[in-house]
Amino acid sequence: MSSWRAEYLASLQARDSHEQANKEVYDAYTRLADRAASLSATQRPDQLGLEKKEKPGRIAASTPANVDVSIAQVRQNLAEAQRSRGDLEARVAAVTGEMEKLQLKSKLESQRINELSTEKYNLVKKLRDRDEELRGKSKLLEDVHDETLSLTIELNMAEDANKKLKLENQELVDRWMARKGQEADAMNTASKFS
Repeated sequence: MSSWRAEYLASLQARDSHEQANKEVYDAYTRLADRAASLSATQRPDQLGLEKKEKPGRIAASTPANVDVSIAQVRQNLAEAQRSRGDLEARVAAVTGEMEKLQLKSKLESQRINELSTEKYNLVKKLRDRDEELRGKSKLLEDVHDETLSLTIELNMAEDANKKLKLENQELVDRWMARKGQEADAMNTASKFS
């Protein structure tokens, strides 16, 4: 099941390494172009003496000065665009870094949530098991209590029966002794007359 994930991740990494192989060269060239445009924009108008005003009535496109001014203006616009592009790239890099931090944080928090969910599931399961165990022990305790109560009742009944039997036995012994005493008296009386 994880083999397709591994293949997918490997192809993503291969794509990223292929796309990012010459990134440093592109970035260096972009910085060099920005610097060149910036330098040419600042040096060119001063060298050409652009402070001179054009004479009215002349066609602007036909003079070399106007062409140079147009080129200087285009270079200045290019330099401004390059600076703007550099600013935007810096902002994109900052936002990308922040986004990566937040994604990492989100991933870590998702993992923590999964860990806590698993821990909660295990604790709830243990709690149910403990409740079941307590119910079993309570039932066992009730059974032991009922058994003890019934045995106590049986013991009381047995003691009552024992007392009753002792009394009957004592009565029988007393009657037997009285009878034997009468027989002995009768024998004694009979032996006096004989």
